[in-house]
Amino acid sequence: MNKFSYKLIGTCLSFALLTSGCEKFLDKPLENQRPSQGIDYTDLSQMYAPVSGVYRAAADDRLVHWIDLSIRAVREDDYQRGAPTANDNPELMSIKNFQRDVTVQSYWGINQSWISYYSLAITANGALTELSLFAEQIADGDTETAALNRRYQAEVRFLRAYAHLMATRLFGDVPILTDSDNIQRLATIGKSTAAEVRQFIIDEMNACAADLEDVRPNQAEHQGAVTQYSALLLKAKAAADLAGNDNASPHWDTVLEATDAIINSGKFSLYGDFYQLFKIPGKLNDGSLFELQYSDFGLPTGDIVRPGIDWGTFFRWQGPSGDQRGSAISGAGWVPPSQDIVDFLTARNDSVRLKTTILEYGETEDTYATTPSGDRIYGNPFGIKYFNGKTYLPSSQMTEGRMEYGANNNVRILRYADVLLLNAEAKVRKGQNGDEPFRLVRERAKLNPITGVTLEQILDERRAEFACEWWGERFNDLVRTGRAQEVFGSRFVPGQSEYVPIPQAQIDANTNFR
Repeated sequence: MNKFSYKLIGTCLSFALLTSGCEKFLDKPLENQRPSQGIDYTDLSQMYAPVSGVYRAAADDRLVHWIDLSIRAVREDDYQRGAPTANDNPELMSIKNFQRDVTVQSYWGINQSWISYYSLAITANGALTELSLFAEQIADGDTETAALNRRYQAEVRFLRAYAHLMATRLFGDVPILTDSDNIQRLATIGKSTAAEVRQFIIDEMNACAADLEDVRPNQAEHQGAVTQYSALLLKAKAAADLAGNDNASPHWDTVLEATDAIINSGKFSLYGDFYQLFKIPGKLNDGSLFELQYSDFGLPTGDIVRPGIDWGTFFRWQGPSGDQRGSAISGAGWVPPSQDIVDFLTARNDSVRLKTTILEYGETEDTYATTPSGDRIYGNPFGIKYFNGKTYLPSSQMTEGRMEYGANNNVRILRYADVLLLNAEAKVRKGQNGDEPFRLVRERAKLNPITGVTLEQILDERRAEFACEWWGERFNDLVRTGRAQEVFGSRFVPGQSEYVPIPQAQIDANTNFR
């Protein structure tokens, strides 16, 4: 992005952190760093550079900022709390209790979440502007390069749409930002309803999916890039949110059509080993529809990059806290899993998912806990019993010489299991049989098949499958099905507790956000 876009972020959307001691957003260069006037748009070999910049933005702190992940995760009953202690970022406990007071609204953390989503949208908009300038240089009749330009634009539009999904799931009614060049528009843009944002996502995916590659992401020309099937799943997720708990909603037809297309392509399958799915062997497997990619290039020292990405806050932030005596298996101990999710998985005899999702601390060096991969964990100073096993990378899988927790691993975002369970849910809601897609997910978890699967069983399966995966699927499922108050009790007030308030800093910058 150019310097003009920097100014937009800082002045029009108040995109700067409001607390001292925290990393300032504007201290970090945006990914597409060359000024636009310095780019030779006649050099079509450089056409993918803006697209790569948006992927880099997503994989930096736009989609995996530690406080944003904490805010999304803490609202679920699958997590004990946000910070290692209730006194660290106490606003997270207020969010967990669905408070919407001035303390929460002024909290720097929710402002950072807003920053993360909309800076990604602005980065995407800048890339689309550059891609249009490349497109002007494509010779008449060069249909191959023109199609390539449309594909690149479609990849960027997917990432922008995903940012909007995350924004609306957290804040509810939010602006749809597709034009970042008009400074007056940014200062006066209004909110769209949560339903309008979801419909925008569906419309975007309808418009651009055909321009994406008809392959799995691990088969893409740029390995791991989003493809037609990534767009179809994003469309299905937005449609399921719109459908809510209304079995008669036509949006369930959209969910069924999109997930059927993915399944019937025959291109995807569940990675067989659920435990290894979230570790090095599971990177970009045949069931992956979207991952944030990272690499250490197999080197014992140096940056962890794709390229130039700060990978660490995602993994270190959730790793086991305490004195691990120099072990690479260590971290900050944030958003520890709750006893509720442990009890839920245990009662189901869901041993495969339990050993993958939940790892335990030992009390002392002499009474250590051992992970399924043989690493010893002990010395937790905060009285926390569990840490997130889905962010655990065994020391045996780390590049020799590396001591960074989670180094060289990817972050899984969209998975084939989501396709199968949404497909089963859509079928059951429409009075059809959802046993087959449901069976495949349970089979991978080594659980017995269920005949005549019900909606309740599908929602339970979704909780078990996606437990502690950071994107708020459990909370979103409870909200869209109208079951949140049943789970959270009187502290959850329907019509008020579904979203956190739009940050006061953003309202101060644009009163249309009230």
